[in-house]
Amino acid sequence: MKKSSLILPACLAALISLGALAQKKSGDAALARNLTTFNAIVKELQDNYVDSIAPDRAFKEAIGALLETVDPYTEYYPVEDQEMLQKMTTGEYGGIGSYLLDRDSTTYISAPMEGSPSARAGIRAGDRILRVDSLDVSHKLSADVTKVLRGRPNTPVTITLQRPYVQDSIVTVTLTRELLQQPSVPYYAVIGNTGYIQLTSFINKSPAEVKTALEEFKADPRVKNIVIDVRGNGGGLVESAVDILSYFVPKGTEVVRMRGRNPSDERVYKTTRSPLFPDIPLAILIDGATASASEILAGAVQDLDRGVLVGSRSFGKGLVQTTRPLPFSGVLKVTVAKYYTPSGRLIQALDYAHRNEDGSVSRIPDSLTHEYKTLHGRTIRDGGGLVPDSTIDWGKVNRLVYNVVRDNWSFDYATRFAAEHPTIAPATEFVVTDEIYDDFKKSIDPKRFKYDRVMEEAMKQLREIATDEGYMGEETTAAFDSLQKLLIHDLDRDLNTHRDEITDYLGSEIVSRYYYDKGKTAYALRTDKALKAAQEIMDSDLYDKILRKQ
Repeated sequence: MKKSSLILPACLAALISLGALAQKKSGDAALARNLTTFNAIVKELQDNYVDSIAPDRAFKEAIGALLETVDPYTEYYPVEDQEMLQKMTTGEYGGIGSYLLDRDSTTYISAPMEGSPSARAGIRAGDRILRVDSLDVSHKLSADVTKVLRGRPNTPVTITLQRPYVQDSIVTVTLTRELLQQPSVPYYAVIGNTGYIQLTSFINKSPAEVKTALEEFKADPRVKNIVIDVRGNGGGLVESAVDILSYFVPKGTEVVRMRGRNPSDERVYKTTRSPLFPDIPLAILIDGATASASEILAGAVQDLDRGVLVGSRSFGKGLVQTTRPLPFSGVLKVTVAKYYTPSGRLIQALDYAHRNEDGSVSRIPDSLTHEYKTLHGRTIRDGGGLVPDSTIDWGKVNRLVYNVVRDNWSFDYATRFAAEHPTIAPATEFVVTDEIYDDFKKSIDPKRFKYDRVMEEAMKQLREIATDEGYMGEETTAAFDSLQKLLIHDLDRDLNTHRDEITDYLGSEIVSRYYYDKGKTAYALRTDKALKAAQEIMDSDLYDKILRKQ
């Protein structure tokens, strides 16, 4: 097989060691037999293959193919890739502090991070990166550009940029890389009578960041309830989730239980401190990208009837990973356990141990899930993630709106707007006025605007079906022609029809140019369905009814 021709002795050594240990522990003769065959293939290739083989590529492909048969969360990190692993657990990395955007086969600044070297040097969203030191990166994508922008803290880097909408379009800045940390709580604020916390990851500093917000809320007489937003939060450290739960439930409360292959390895996590807010109404915002440690937090809150979940069904990742050292400074992030919420349920949605014949993995159907009970006797189910106590219909993104965002029309307009307007109102007050929206519409070139041709393709297929079925007479053809004229896109009309949806994205882009991610979040929360629903629940007797406190 062609793939086998890439395998080499370096891969063999690690696999044979692994196989010998596995055989010793389990007596798995099939594993030993396959490793022996593998060894023989490698030897034959080494001795007889007509060309040389590439060791590094072969190693990565062989290990990657092996891990693909397990689950998506078990990953190998060679020494050169471990900065990514460190960033996942600590949020720290050495760099300049800018988010990057791939566009037109080159790399742009999507946004500088507030307070970062990039922001202090005046780098702006919309800048195109031309050179990094002496290296021409004008036709490289962000994956390659990131490698040269990042580096050891306290080292200098010179960046040449092309800046749109200014007279001198080429800008060169020299800045010093710093040890940066992406906060796991990028935004918190008092909104009405609600202490709102946006929690985007679970790193080692997350509990301290959440505590800082909670202590401010505790000292603020306006705060009558708390919302923790873990939408889009893919998880992180289990210990951080447990520590954050300690702020809301009694000391010594079991919040999660982990079980591996060996029953004796079961581990129970309990809270270890007295809570800051033992009784305040609490809501957790979740969605389909809420996963892992986020689901541990939300699942415990639901199971213990400590608060309500608002949003949409969570992702359903009930697997736990840890890291193991490997030879030559490699690291294996491997799934070692499944976790169970306080009620005893496993919320894992996909069963990787029982794959379909084609190797795919199916979601566990609701009919095969089991019932569990919360602390107050409410019925909940395992499998398939967490079902919120109050479900929000996010609605569907209109295709026109999608195209406006995808093709960077709102991004480009915000960049131009910021170049022409030194200041705007605060993020919580800024409004996309009629004047701004009309100007935005004028910035869109109808000749370059790309509509998705779904309607046209559907009409074409319907005509073909009608022809095949013998319905395309003179009268039917005229009807089709008449309908097609009605379905022709009118850009100005469509932009007016979907103004509210477009304004949400356009306003966020504009605000972010002045107030960074914090401003973008503050602006978006003004019309956030889930936050509004959570506040309405906690401000009424519905909160106690849902949790069966009445």
